[in-house]
Amino acid sequence: MADQEISKTPSPSKRSPLSQGSIDIHAAQCENCLKWRVIDTQEEFEEIRCKDIKEPFHCSLKANCSCDDPADIEYDSSRTWVIDKPNLPKTPQGFRRSLVLRKDYSKLDRYYFTPIGKKLRTRTEIAAYLKDHPECKGISATDFDFTSPKIMRDTIPKNVEQKDPVSANKKAKTTQDDI
Repeated sequence: MADQEISKTPSPSKRSPLSQGSIDIHAAQCENCLKWRVIDTQEEFEEIRCKDIKEPFHCSLKANCSCDDPADIEYDSSRTWVIDKPNLPKTPQGFRRSLVLRKDYSKLDRYYFTPIGKKLRTRTEIAAYLKDHPECKGISATDFDFTSPKIMRDTIPKNVEQKDPVSANKKAKTTQDDI
């Protein structure tokens, strides 16, 4: 079924820049009962997500869990939910994928952290890092996915000022009358 990463809802309180708006819970929805199950680690979540279409998630895949048990978490607006596309590749071993929700909730920015903690923002930066670090043999820049999860609009707090998704992407056209 669907795999989701659930974001913290940023609040006006002071937080460290690394934690504000980042993913704090990973969950997967059972194909049979449609209940949400919290997935303990990002690695485990990525394993489920990378084979979601061929091997959909079921409650029984989680230790000591069945469809008869209550849901671990409910889909509601108490936090902002985002949904990843199924079958995205797993992050290469030693690297860590990070998703950060923008303050205006317009999108999530994707970053990868290297085994030495360096933050990489683009496929070009990844390619340069891999070239400079031959110990990362067998890993290619194409092994990194920059697809951004979809923000579930119905879970965005009402008090957040959002950009109009249509007008934000359109550039103003100049007509002959404007000249």
